[in-house]
Amino acid sequence: MKTRIKELRARYDLTQEELAKKVGVRRETILFLEKGKYNPSLKLAYTIAKIFDLAIEDVFILDDE
Repeated sequence: MKTRIKELRARYDLTQEELAKKVGVRRETILFLEKGKYNPSLKLAYTIAKIFDLAIEDVFILDDE
């Protein structure tokens, strides 16, 4: 799964640590999400999308592989 988290963090001037605190996870979780090494729960995906005022599918892109 690909994400636009890194791009959105830059747009909103948020560090990984700041975003992690806002959504209640560790900074490493945000890092793994950005690198595509971790698929979020639906709740986490919703919470992250809500921070950026976007729909889940605008933040997370499902690979068709």
